[in-house]
Amino acid sequence: MANPSLAPDVAILEREQLVPLYRVVLLDDNDHTYDYVIEMLQKIFIFTLDQAYRHAEEVDRAGRTVLITCELREAEFARDQIQAYGPDWRLPRSKGSMSATVEPAGDRQD
Repeated sequence: MANPSLAPDVAILEREQLVPLYRVVLLDDNDHTYDYVIEMLQKIFIFTLDQAYRHAEEVDRAGRTVLITCELREAEFARDQIQAYGPDWRLPRSKGSMSATVEPAGDRQD
């Protein structure tokens, strides 16, 4: 029997809040150029040039950047896409893709 004291949208909101969220974190290295990072982020995440450039700056400056916060399945897929993107053809020393991790978002949402 339905609970008449709860509106349907309240029940949906409560259910959505129970789904744990995860961050996709891109990690810095010295084997990929800004152009590579920007190109990859635009292709995988459909980021604008400005968004991709800001992430490239942050990963270079801080050693990591949170790209998206989402459910685990999507986060793992995004991480796998980054790690399968391939080497930076602009740098002969680049032998593979960049690294990314998936971490629990906890209470914060980026």
